[in-house]
Amino acid sequence: MGRVTVRRPVVTYSRRTRRTRVDVLAAEEPLELRVSGSALTVTMRTPGHDVELAHGFLLGEGVIGGLRDIAAARFCAGAGPDGLNTYNVLDVALADHVPPPDASVERNFYTTSSCGVCGKAALDAVKLKTRHSPAEDAVRVDVDVLAGLPDALRARQKVFASTGGLHAAGLFTASGDALVVREDVGRHNAVDKVLGWAVLQDRVPLTGTVLVVSGRASFELVQKAAMAGVPVLAAVSAPSSLAVELAVEQGVTLVGFLRGDSMNVYAGAERVVA
Repeated sequence: MGRVTVRRPVVTYSRRTRRTRVDVLAAEEPLELRVSGSALTVTMRTPGHDVELAHGFLLGEGVIGGLRDIAAARFCAGAGPDGLNTYNVLDVALADHVPPPDASVERNFYTTSSCGVCGKAALDAVKLKTRHSPAEDAVRVDVDVLAGLPDALRARQKVFASTGGLHAAGLFTASGDALVVREDVGRHNAVDKVLGWAVLQDRVPLTGTVLVVSGRASFELVQKAAMAGVPVLAAVSAPSSLAVELAVEQGVTLVGFLRGDSMNVYAGAERVVA
């Protein structure tokens, strides 16, 4: 398995004093995702929880709807300079009843870790129809619970504490209990790992949950939440206009600028209670 962190020498200056020390960096390596032997995409990610990442990605793309749609997942052979497997190619076999990914939703073979929709054929193509609509989810979340979630997320960011260079996503209950937290150099990857965990635990749809992200709320993060049946998405930074539009359309409660005891609710305010 690839390294989560890498140690590198760095020259530092402080008050004109120069010194050399070793710094800890978040690892970033390519992961090629194949479906039944055919290459689907390559993303730059922090190694670890790659099977979760693949399952979450396929859920967000509408390829699968849950655990029963996956037959197997395995790393393919691929040796690095040291002769060891790089674990950078993962092949997912779909269950017999699942059709292959829709070729009409085109994606560039290479995508960055931060931009999931880059390369899609058209904006309408990424408005995928969810099998687990959160619109009718009756969950209610207290503002005090929401206010405490960023700190709860940060407390579980083990790699961020040593590198300062990772995004995080966490899944919580409506009462604030942490179900899972994942980190990655890409915020979309962190969310995919969380949702992939839910797929592997056979917990999709994610009724009554809150998805918290450490950065901004993009269009695709709202889409991923909707595809997994997550009723509440909360971000510590701003949402985009399209993220708000999609949240209203899909029935997702979207919270932004979640900092301290303040927050903005951009969609689905009826789920937030004081």
